[in-house]
Amino acid sequence: MKHSAENLNLDPLWRDAPVMGLGLHWNDVQVGQRFQTLGRTVTEADIAMFVGVTGMVEEMFTNVEYIQRESRMGARPVPGSLVFCVAEGLLMQSTMQRTGVAFLECDLRILKPTVAGDTLHVCVEVVEARATSKPGNGLLRTMNRVVNQRGDVVATYNPLRMVKGRPD
Repeated sequence: MKHSAENLNLDPLWRDAPVMGLGLHWNDVQVGQRFQTLGRTVTEADIAMFVGVTGMVEEMFTNVEYIQRESRMGARPVPGSLVFCVAEGLLMQSTMQRTGVAFLECDLRILKPTVAGDTLHVCVEVVEARATSKPGNGLLRTMNRVVNQRGDVVATYNPLRMVKGRPD
């Protein structure tokens, strides 16, 4: 499939225009290549929706009085799994549209707390990019560092993904 709007019912003038925001193909990156995502602030609403939809209704995430009384952070903490999900969302927007096939594995480490109001971005380094036995796909592993607005690395993870290759 070409990366244009050719399959849409568009005016001929626009049919061959490239589609912006498409993901990376495994064979378009180099080991050692680095990039970073845009940032995203984690809000109180994000936390409330996340704990509600996942059932993670621990008081540390849902009870402001308890948080003020018991927490050493002094603010509503962000569940580590939400930090991971925000990081993945930032990567979806910038690197995987129409090219991601499967998330296979990762080691995730939460290193420092994240609280409501923190802004996160992801620093990414490609550590593996190779073809699979199935033509057209490859394996892509990155080392991802989730960084807050103060420059603190709050989480790291190293996903292995199956990713489409550049079409001929």
